[in-house]
Amino acid sequence: MQHVHARDNGWKWVTLVLFVFFVMAGGTLIGITFTPGEWYAGLEKPWFNPPNAIFGPVWTLLYLMIAIAGWRTWRRGPAGLPMQLWFGQLLFNFIWTPAFFGMHTTGLALLVLTVMLALIVLFIQLTWKPDRISALLFVPYACWVTFAGLLNLSIWWLN
Repeated sequence: MQHVHARDNGWKWVTLVLFVFFVMAGGTLIGITFTPGEWYAGLEKPWFNPPNAIFGPVWTLLYLMIAIAGWRTWRRGPAGLPMQLWFGQLLFNFIWTPAFFGMHTTGLALLVLTVMLALIVLFIQLTWKPDRISALLFVPYACWVTFAGLLNLSIWWLN
């Protein structure tokens, strides 16, 4: 029995590494492919727009937290609704950057972000009791996406 437990424990850490790699690599690849560029620089922005240098470190930390929450959720139930919500929010997260920076469609990006935030909030609600840690890992993410939504809305409005 001890041998099986050791193998399961090893697999546990392999899946954590895979989750972290998948989320970080996806976010990094999308960020490198769809940079803000001249279009974004030329937009009128609200007074509360943070410096561009803030976004990279914030998203790096958030992606790490997203990955850990996904891994924890996967271990509890890979086919359950919380896992489906986790994958859904990540899909919308990865779609936002091409919609905003790639297609220059601030309105579509705002719609994508709204769906993403709804999925994040649902994830928090569904994981609050069974896995408080995963839910709490998503709280800063929900706050940042709310702020990003306000920023996106303001840019859409001003331009």
